[in-house]
Amino acid sequence: MEILIISGMSGGGKSKAASFLEDMGFYIVDNMPAGMILKFAEFCSAGSGRYRRVALVYDVRTADTFDEFLEVLATLRQREYNCKLLFLEAEVDTIIKRYKETRRMHPLQERAGSLEAAVNREITLMAPVRAQADAIIDSTQYSTARLRGELLRLFGGSRDAGKMQVSVVSFGFKHGLPLESDLVFDVRFLPNPFYIDSLRSKTGLEEKVRDYVFSFRETGQFMEKLRELLGFVLPLYQEEGKTVLVIAIGCTGGHHRSVAVTHALSEYIRSLGYQVTENHRDMTRT
Repeated sequence: MEILIISGMSGGGKSKAASFLEDMGFYIVDNMPAGMILKFAEFCSAGSGRYRRVALVYDVRTADTFDEFLEVLATLRQREYNCKLLFLEAEVDTIIKRYKETRRMHPLQERAGSLEAAVNREITLMAPVRAQADAIIDSTQYSTARLRGELLRLFGGSRDAGKMQVSVVSFGFKHGLPLESDLVFDVRFLPNPFYIDSLRSKTGLEEKVRDYVFSFRETGQFMEKLRELLGFVLPLYQEEGKTVLVIAIGCTGGHHRSVAVTHALSEYIRSLGYQVTENHRDMTRT
């Protein structure tokens, strides 16, 4: 079992890191007291595999001193668990700016008297924890995409962990646009199998309909240009940090042209190495 403890400065990026790690397959638990970590690790280890990768967020909110936590960390490292400690930090000015933007109070501010004093006090308190870290990320100059990329490099595990998932959905314009769409392509310009008596009752998943749709020169040209476009933009979406991209292909009713194109496009995107789901929203609707 893999246990990753996320710690560090308040405002250093722990919450964002936890969200990205959750996308990468980690089970996230926030603000867990040190005294419960060992029992939770034993519970997860005895499970059926659901908790194979666990990330625990532990920070200055949990205790005034970290002696108990450091003992727990040492115990976890001695046992059969694959335990690592990730420490996130940022420059003092950056943390102050982040707190002012969110208008939240630093957990030590009430006792410290000012935000700057609270941040500096936390640096002192967290020093023993930082010294035990397996990885330290200074998020001062990190964009969201860069933070995600660094976490993927450090803790991605399998090749597909954290990789962007692409959902390709066919739909009929008469039933409305899929609200979750990121990219929408209208294929109503293609010849319509609906007007062929022998094809009207079939769908774009059936060979005769696909053969008809792809027998036209404009279909081939459209697919060529669409593949070129997606081959260019998909890596950029993933680099930007997008975890799910929804591509919607629409025709009039969502039975024939959009279904055939969606099926072919899904196969192409899958060949590029992305995780792909194919869905035909309106194929059975009248």
